[in-house]
Amino acid sequence: MLDSRRPLNGPAPAAPAERRAAPGRLARLAGLCGPAFVVSVAYVDPGNFATNMAGGAQYGTMLLWVIALANVPAMFVQALSAKLGIVTGRNLPELCRDHLPRRVSLPLWVQAELVAAATDLAEFIGGAIALNLLFGVPLLPAAAVTAVVSSLLLMLAPRGRRRFEATIAAMLGVVLAGIAYQVLLSGSLAGVAGGFVPRLAGTDSLLPATGIIGATVMPHVVYLHSALTQHQGADGGRREAVRASRMDIAVALGTAGLVNMAMLTVAAVTFGGGDPGSLQAVHAGLGQVLGPGAAVAFALALLASGLASSSVGTYAGQVIMAGVLRRRVPILARRLVTIIPAMAVLAAGVDPTRALVLSQVALSFGIPFALVPLVAFTGSRKLMGDLVNRRLTTVAGVVVAGVICALNGFLLVEVFTG
Repeated sequence: MLDSRRPLNGPAPAAPAERRAAPGRLARLAGLCGPAFVVSVAYVDPGNFATNMAGGAQYGTMLLWVIALANVPAMFVQALSAKLGIVTGRNLPELCRDHLPRRVSLPLWVQAELVAAATDLAEFIGGAIALNLLFGVPLLPAAAVTAVVSSLLLMLAPRGRRRFEATIAAMLGVVLAGIAYQVLLSGSLAGVAGGFVPRLAGTDSLLPATGIIGATVMPHVVYLHSALTQHQGADGGRREAVRASRMDIAVALGTAGLVNMAMLTVAAVTFGGGDPGSLQAVHAGLGQVLGPGAAVAFALALLASGLASSSVGTYAGQVIMAGVLRRRVPILARRLVTIIPAMAVLAAGVDPTRALVLSQVALSFGIPFALVPLVAFTGSRKLMGDLVNRRLTTVAGVVVAGVICALNGFLLVEVFTG
C-alpha cells in the first residue's frame, strides 16, 4: 500500500530525528566556537596599534602583504594548540609539567610568567592612553582604572567561560567597528591592491616588516588556547571539535588580520610618509585630517583592545601557573602584582608608546618556549593517537617555529644594536 505522505517521485521525507540532525550538528559546531575569539584579541592589542600605525605612516600600504602573510603561521600555530587541548584533554602547561624534567619545566614557567607580565604591561599602558585621550584622565590613575575594569571581566572566567568569550568577542567587535569607521572616513580602501605585492623599500623597511611577522605569534595565547579547548572532546567527538576549532580560528584570526590591515591603510592615508611617533600623536593626527569622530573611534578601539587583551593576558598567566605548578592565586592578587610594572613605567616618565614597543620585544623571548613543545607534543602518537600530526604538518611546524624564532632574533639584534 502506498504511503500517501510520500511523493510519487523523489525520496521519502526525512524522519523527525533526521530532520533534527543537521540543525543539531550546526548548533553543536557553533557551541564549540568561541575560544579563538579570546585568542584573537592578542593580535589586535595596543602593541599592534603602535606597530601598524608606524608601518603605515612610514611606508604606506606597501607592508599589507606582510600582515596577510603573517596571519598564516598565526592560524597554523593556534590550530595546533586548539587540537592539543581537544585531543589530550590537557593544556600545554600541564603537558609540559607531565612530560618535561622539572629542571626544564620550572624555568619554562618562569619565562612564561614574564611573558604574561610583559603582555599586561602593554595592555595596561594601552588602556591608560585610551582613557587619557577620551577623558583626560592622567596616565597613572587611568592604568588603575584599566586594571579594575579588566578584573571585572576576569570574574566571568572560567566559571562563566561562555560569557567571557562573548564579552571578549564583543570587544573585538568594538575594535573592528572603530577601525572600520576610520576606513570609511579616510577612503583608504582605494589603491590598496598594490600593497599585497611582496616587496620592500630597502633595508629600512625590513625592521617594521620583521616586527609585524614576529609579533603574530603571541606565546601567552599559545598556552591559553589549549586550555580553552581541553574539554571540548570529552564526549568523544574529537574530530568534530577539531574541525570546529579550525572554523573558529579562520573567522576570529581572519577578522583580526583585517583589523590590522585596516589600521595600516588608515595610517598610510592620514600620515603618508611621516611617523607620528606616538599613539597620542596618531589620535591628534586623525582628528586633524579625518575629523573628531575618527579620533574618538580610534581611542574607543584602543580602550576596548587594552581592556580585553589585559584580561586575556592575566587569564593566560593563571592557566600557566596552574598547569606547571598546580597552584592558583586569586585573580585579584595576580592583577595587583601584574599592574606594578606598568605603574612603575608610567611613574618613571617613560614614553608609553616606546614602552609598548619594548614589551613586544620582550614577548619575542618566549616564543621558542611555547612553539617547540607544542610541535613536539602534537607530533607524538602516544599523546595524540590517530589525530597525531602528519609528517608534513610536523615539518611545517618546525619550519614555522624556526622562521619566527629567527625573525625575532633579528628584531632583538636590531632593537638593541641599531
